[in-house]
Amino acid sequence: MRATRATLVAFVLLATLVPLLSGCSRGTSAQDKIIVTGSTTIQPIAEVAKEDYERRNPDQVVLVSGVGSSAGIENVSSGTSDIGTSSRELKDEELDLGLVDTPIAYDAIAVIVNPSNPVTSLSKSQVKAIFQGAITNWSEVGGPDMEIGLVNRDEASGTREAFAKIVLDKERFDPTAVILPGTGQVRSVVAQEPRAIGYISLGFVTDDVHAVAIDGVEPSEATVVSGTYPVQRVLHMFTKGAPTGLAKRYLDFVLSPDVQESVVRDAGFIPITAKGSNGG
Repeated sequence: MRATRATLVAFVLLATLVPLLSGCSRGTSAQDKIIVTGSTTIQPIAEVAKEDYERRNPDQVVLVSGVGSSAGIENVSSGTSDIGTSSRELKDEELDLGLVDTPIAYDAIAVIVNPSNPVTSLSKSQVKAIFQGAITNWSEVGGPDMEIGLVNRDEASGTREAFAKIVLDKERFDPTAVILPGTGQVRSVVAQEPRAIGYISLGFVTDDVHAVAIDGVEPSEATVVSGTYPVQRVLHMFTKGAPTGLAKRYLDFVLSPDVQESVVRDAGFIPITAKGSNGG
């Protein structure tokens, strides 16, 4: 395990860091600025929507920061951001913060392996056992005699929280896994290391990695909408109380057909209206 973990750490050091903050640099007042912070999963939607929104509203600026779901929830709760984005549900201790949820999209969490790995399907119970350290060699799940290299997300990650809830039944992760702060880094390491396994949003899956089927079902829009893919979630934008003012205008724009049918789909996610009701 030490050799595998050392190799994975080396790839971590080479992974490209995701910029935290994007936005215009022109001077603005508090009245014409919208601050959106939180999930790195939702960041591509928020950033492209920001660009389209600013083109239509040149007197307004949207600042988008990918700092993790937990930080986004904390920021909107404390008033340091107008909108907090999250790829997980609120925790029990966050339910009394006065936050109002605007669901914006559906997503599948894809379990990814290196394209050279012949394993193309795992059961949900096998995935749980792998990420808890009970299965440590690919030969135990029909693959080659090769140690499994676990790649996990940090505890601030909404993707990690959702994965733990859906797959691990809120039980512990194997503490020996390499921990990474962003989706892009997980994908980069798995793409370079034949032994690695990780999990990322379906919208971030590229040809550099392979998303395995879970319980015989591949992650896709069709399997998310039908409910047959077992590892799926809703993506959220939270406000402190009911959205008003510029925050409401931006949220309404994100929910508009222009964004849902273009930006959301182009980012690899599923429009919130796809299941026939807002929020599912």
